[in-house]
Amino acid sequence: MSGGGSLIGGRGAGPRPAQMHFDDNSLLPALFGRHDEHLVEIERLLDVKLRYRGNRLEIAGAEDSRTLADRAIASLYRRLKEGREVAPADVQAAVRMAAVGETETGPGVALVTRRRRIAPRSPGQADYLAALDRHELVFSLGPAGSGKTYLAVAKAVALLLEGRVDRIILSRPAVEAGERLGFLPGDLQEKINPYLRPLYDALYDMLPAEQVARRLANGEIEVAPLAFMRGRTLANAFVILDEAQNTTPVQMKMFLTRLGEGSRMVVTGDPTQVDLPPGARSGLADALEALRGVDDLAIVRFTEKDVVRHALVARIVGAYEARDRAARGDDPPG
Repeated sequence: MSGGGSLIGGRGAGPRPAQMHFDDNSLLPALFGRHDEHLVEIERLLDVKLRYRGNRLEIAGAEDSRTLADRAIASLYRRLKEGREVAPADVQAAVRMAAVGETETGPGVALVTRRRRIAPRSPGQADYLAALDRHELVFSLGPAGSGKTYLAVAKAVALLLEGRVDRIILSRPAVEAGERLGFLPGDLQEKINPYLRPLYDALYDMLPAEQVARRLANGEIEVAPLAFMRGRTLANAFVILDEAQNTTPVQMKMFLTRLGEGSRMVVTGDPTQVDLPPGARSGLADALEALRGVDDLAIVRFTEKDVVRHALVARIVGAYEARDRAARGDDPPG
């Protein structure tokens, strides 16, 4: 086999186990994982049984499950042949992508930054990256851990490195929508830094620390609370508003109207995690209602199936959503 796995028997093979062959035995320890942890995870996720001897892997289980396991393992093997590592999160991602017949290795799918190559780990993330390619304004909605902010920052960094935008502007509402920071100790920068920390973390994951510092100093990258956007027109920039569910309608309108020539804008938020005072309307919900039918914008909605943090996080999110659906009397998703 060259570059991936292949099923022997294929469809119609009935209960007979399928087999995969690998042409580079040196990659198999990384493919199977420490103490075979990657194979164990695939068995758990797809309800299959995996056994190997030498360069041959046997897959037992229902036909559809065998096909998905083959597809996921072949994707991971290709990843190793490209010189990239395989971590437990990559195994889960490969299974998710296999379920919809996709891989992360297609042309134009991955984003390349100075520190890492970033590829979608769920079908929802693949749709999100496609939307970021095609639209000047993208709303990204969903639970924590689904990659809303991380992928937006990755896209911004990739476009900056390619010279397709001149600067990146990252913003969040600080504390609450009213941005009442006066009671906190320290100067203004010290007050707001804790609320902007997740944006800095994403930057440092994609660029060397010295490049982040240099680009922050020369204005190529700006990380600022939402209030700092007022009165500006942001041209040739990639602009991200994070935690947008905590804006007011006035703040959201102010932010959206900052979009200038040659710029792109991404608005991320979790509509279920609004921290506004009781009775206050979220600017995110207001914008989605007001902009219904407007051309050249995209709305991407993530679910717990797109959560790519620890597997338990997805189950936690799913449990909360199931409880809320039951309280509303909604039918479970199909």
